[in-house]
Amino acid sequence: MEGHGHSRLVRQTAAGGSGAGVEAAFATAAGQATQLAWDQAAMSVRFEDLAPVSAFPVVPGRRWGPGWWWSATTGRHVVHGSAAMLIQLMILDRDPDVTGLSARPVRLLWRDTSDGRLRSWVPQLFARHADGTGLLADCPSSPSAGKDSAQRARGVLEAACARVGWTYRRLKPPPAVVAANLRWLAGYRHPRNQGPPGLRAALTEAFARPRPLADGAAAVGDPLQVLPAVYHALWCGHLTTPLEEPLHEEALVRADAERSGGGVEKRLGAHGGQGRGERSGRHTR
Repeated sequence: MEGHGHSRLVRQTAAGGSGAGVEAAFATAAGQATQLAWDQAAMSVRFEDLAPVSAFPVVPGRRWGPGWWWSATTGRHVVHGSAAMLIQLMILDRDPDVTGLSARPVRLLWRDTSDGRLRSWVPQLFARHADGTGLLADCPSSPSAGKDSAQRARGVLEAACARVGWTYRRLKPPPAVVAANLRWLAGYRHPRNQGPPGLRAALTEAFARPRPLADGAAAVGDPLQVLPAVYHALWCGHLTTPLEEPLHEEALVRADAERSGGGVEKRLGAHGGQGRGERSGRHTR
C-alpha cells in the first residue's frame, strides 16, 4: 500500500508542523488499497468501518498477544495488540460521545522536512465522536514509552488532525484501580445483563440517593439477578460510583438522572450506534 501514490507524495512537503502534505493510505470496505490527501480522506472516509492496514505482531515469549474486543458501542469486534490498548478501548467504548471504533484503519505518510525522508505512521486507534469529528490515538504503556520515531510522528499527526478539526493523542494509562474497575464492569457490558423489563427503573428508584451497592441491590430483589444489572448500569452510566476507589459491596452508588431518563439512548440512536450494551445482540464477550 505504501507504494501507491508515492510519486505524488514525493512532490509534497509536510510544511513545518502545519500538517500539510500528509496523505492517508487505507483499504476500503471492499478491500481496495487507496491513497488520498489526508484532508480529503478525513472528510470522506468512514475509518470506523475499515479493517486494519497492518496486523499486530505476535512476539514469541511475550505474555500478551493480539485479541478481539466486542464493542458495546457498535456491536462489532475491534482488534487490539496490547494490554494498554485494551484498557483504552474499554474507556472509549464506555464514552457516550463515541459512536464508532476501529483499530489501525489508516497509515499516514509525509516527507520529513529535516532530512527529506519519507515517513509513515499507523495510529493504533480511531474513534468517531457524535459530532462527526475523529480521534486518532496511540496507547503507550507509559507516558514516556515509544522510540524517537513516535515522538517525531506525534507532531505531524497532531498538526494533520488539527487541520481537519480532529484530535491526535497519546492516551495516558489510567490508574490501576480505575483499570481494575473498568475490566470488571466491562464483563457486564453486553445487553443480556440488563435484566428483565422494569429492572432498570427499579434500580433508578433504589439508587435515587447514594447508598451502598449491595444494600441497593438487595432492596430491588434477588442479588443473583440484580447484581449483573447493577454492574451493567454502572458500565452504561445509568448508575454512577467513583471509579477511582475500589468497587466493592459498600461502594456508594447513585442513579444518573440524565442517563436514567433516556438522554444517552436518544443521542446514540441518532447516530446508529447500539448504545453501551443497552440493546439486544448476538455477540458475546
